[in-house]
Amino acid sequence: MNAPALPTQKTLSTRKISSVFPFESQYIDVLGSRMHYIDVGAGDPVLFIHGNPTSSYIWRNIIPHVQAQARCIAVDLIGMGRSDRPDIGYTYDDQYRYLCAFIEALGIGSDLTLVIQDWGSGLGLRWAHAHPDDVRAIAFMEAMVKPMSYADLPGSLKVAMRVMRTGFFNWLLIGVADLFLRRLLPDLTHRALSPEALAHYRSEYPTIASRRAVRQWPREVPFDGKPAKNHQTVMAYVDWLTRTKVPKLLFHGDDGVAIKAPEIAWLRESTSNLEVIDLGPGKHFLQETHPHRIGAELSRWLNQGP
Repeated sequence: MNAPALPTQKTLSTRKISSVFPFESQYIDVLGSRMHYIDVGAGDPVLFIHGNPTSSYIWRNIIPHVQAQARCIAVDLIGMGRSDRPDIGYTYDDQYRYLCAFIEALGIGSDLTLVIQDWGSGLGLRWAHAHPDDVRAIAFMEAMVKPMSYADLPGSLKVAMRVMRTGFFNWLLIGVADLFLRRLLPDLTHRALSPEALAHYRSEYPTIASRRAVRQWPREVPFDGKPAKNHQTVMAYVDWLTRTKVPKLLFHGDDGVAIKAPEIAWLRESTSNLEVIDLGPGKHFLQETHPHRIGAELSRWLNQGP
């Protein structure tokens, strides 16, 4: 099938970014808890996995570009969005266990395309490494493609990340002050988020107790080799990423946090079957700045048969 003509970058960049979530919510029992997801379209499955502190809502303007050609599923990770908050630690291993069970429960663990960002990439790439014959292709942005170091972060974010990994300040800043939703989400988005979009994100984490997963994620990031177990997991899937021939599509912005010029150069040199899309101005939450460009390029890439 020939891909439709891609709208111009100028047209895509000026298209309205809607705050409306235009999908019907669905729920499935996973390990004794309900996980929220959306499931639209038909065809080969494409799984969209969000990061911290967002939810499936972040894909709302992207999926409409793709749902005519694929079965598009966007999950709310356990303890996040509209999914249940079971009494677990919300560690990287916990989240991975629930994601694997979600994929199995939906029966989509074969010929699966992943679209991933932030901690969604840490989970998605881990799954792909463990299921190399079942992953069809990987599209990623602001992803954990290498273990991180505090030296990689700008000064203010470096200080914030160190502080947020300590017990009391983790609870105070993320749980009580809601720092991720009030400050980091808007500050790490290039465009100004609409009041409606911010209100939607914040409505999904209304209380201190509801932010347990949001609080735990900063502690799980392997910085300078710690936590050691998570560092080893990331190193293992990074090694796989350099060897696999699975088609890959990278989106990046000019002012990324996880993927900057050195990471782009490393990916070009170390990985194969990689296409790179430069979105221009953009920080960490690229889906909230360039959703229509991401959606259109993703549709084109899928149409050409990655």
